Amino acid sequence: MERNKLSMEQLHRISVEEFKKAEKTPIVIVLDNIRSMSNIGSMFRTADAFRLNGICLCGITAKPPHREINKTALGATDSVDWQYFSSTIECIEFLRKKGYSIISLEQTENSVMLQDFKISSLPIALVVGNEVEGVQQEVINLSDDVIEIPQSGTKHSFNVSVSCGITLWEIVKQIK
Repeated sequence: MERNKLSMEQLHRISVEEFKKAEKTPIVIVLDNIRSMSNIGSMFRTADAFRLNGICLCGITAKPPHREINKTALGATDSVDWQYFSSTIECIEFLRKKGYSIISLEQTENSVMLQDFKISSLPIALVVGNEVEGVQQEVINLSDDVIEIPQSGTKHSFNVSVSCGITLWEIVKQIK
């Protein structure tokens, strides 16, 4: 069986304009003080791939346009809607008023393992935390659910953009 790579034409990519008009997956990613611009760009690209409602950039998280973000976003900062909030708490309050369930991705005492997580309502705001400190405790306290990715290595830690992608894959499977 041949497995030739698909050409750009065969991928049927939509334009930025078509993306903006298309129905979105009812999820936003909330970046809680992400310090790496490569991680920020990667999460923009992931948001584009899953056609999410958008991204909320909070606290010290850098904002587009920025050369370092663009390196990994590969244009996704043009397609994905985003907002900036001076604090993650401000963002959570804004999203809650819009009817979002707040789901933090963190290792906590009573977190639900990703494979056991069941969506209770839509839309969802998925909070991912700082590369060193994780999701702020104050944000965890405001969350409707906390989910954790099972890990068995010595670090018990994926890169934040990898964690975000893994989690979105599982959540989007439930939605679709």
